[in-house]
Amino acid sequence: MAITTRKRKILKVFNKLQELYKEMENEYQKHANLLGLSCKNCEDNCCTSFFHHHTYIEWSFFLYGLSLQPESIQQNIKKKAASYVEQMQKSLSQGMSPNIMCPVNDNGLCMMYDYRLMICRLHGVPNFFMLPNGQIKEFLGCFKSQQLLKNKNIPFLNRTPFYQKLAALEQEFIGNTSLPRVKLTLAEMILNSPPKKLLLC
Repeated sequence: MAITTRKRKILKVFNKLQELYKEMENEYQKHANLLGLSCKNCEDNCCTSFFHHHTYIEWSFFLYGLSLQPESIQQNIKKKAASYVEQMQKSLSQGMSPNIMCPVNDNGLCMMYDYRLMICRLHGVPNFFMLPNGQIKEFLGCFKSQQLLKNKNIPFLNRTPFYQKLAALEQEFIGNTSLPRVKLTLAEMILNSPPKKLLLC
């Protein structure tokens, strides 16, 4: 019964996360349309961007999605994740920012599209967020976005409400458990796992 209750709780929070992801996608698309931004025929690929992710709920949800893939795909992704981490560590040791293809990208497409994390969903369009101290951080988006911005004046996407909602879901997800802060690349998340009680798979 305890296992059933735990899984039910995890699924409930995962459903809320998916609803939040839909909000993000709608807001992203609205700003992309205003800008005239599309990934189609883009000579660059945002999947080489170097990101850290910071929540247990997104980590767990992604690993749940990965567990639903055929075993051959799971093993291929894990192999590419190991290679990613090795290359990343080499770049960082040389004082360079890694520029490596995401381990779940296959021929330019995301194999885990429905389970991709917040930063993957919002990267691209001009955006900003406000820190708790009131400081605002702005991002001009991908290179294609920056080119389009030169000729248009559009509002930046405000990521702050999404961070706040995600933080609330994170607290609901981990409860009163005391856990270290998360700061991992997706490749590192693939090769590691959060505490077992946070996993649905």
